[in-house]
Amino acid sequence: MRLWFNEAKVTEAAVYLLKRRGGRMHYLKLLKLLYLADRTALLKWGRPITSDRYVSMDHGPVLSVTLNLINGGYADFGEMWSNAISAKDGAEVELRNPKLDFVPNELSQAEEDLLSSIFDQYGYWNRWKLVEYLHTLPEWQDPNGSAIPITYRDILAAGDKKPAEISMIEEELESLAAVDNILA
Repeated sequence: MRLWFNEAKVTEAAVYLLKRRGGRMHYLKLLKLLYLADRTALLKWGRPITSDRYVSMDHGPVLSVTLNLINGGYADFGEMWSNAISAKDGAEVELRNPKLDFVPNELSQAEEDLLSSIFDQYGYWNRWKLVEYLHTLPEWQDPNGSAIPITYRDILAAGDKKPAEISMIEEELESLAAVDNILA
């Protein structure tokens, strides 16, 4: 069982990063920064920020549902995303209203702080430097033009978590997913 994808939370995380970048960014860079934030949260707290699904693609790890939101690939949801972030213009995404104050409802202060830290560390890298860096992460596998799923276990093992700790985190995530399923 997987955690439910939280469109509101991933939208807030993307808006936060876009605001830090001046309101506009290459979609590939945005995906890489979001992946690094989720990865860091999972390794630090035992849970990701966005609860998206991850895949290895040619240009490194990607949040797959978020990529589909960027591409306009969901008819049954995506309203929160599309109200805040414009569709891809060439390869750029941008805030629909960059002057609007950012008031998070879904992100905790710790998650905002983590996003800030990720942006401070990687936000000024160009997208190709980010791609090159993400290719060095142990959980990434070259998919040769396809997509290979990346599990929480893959990320936790790559982050040197012990098998017992990985199992404990997976059990906690399963419990959260069960609660999400009941509340849905």
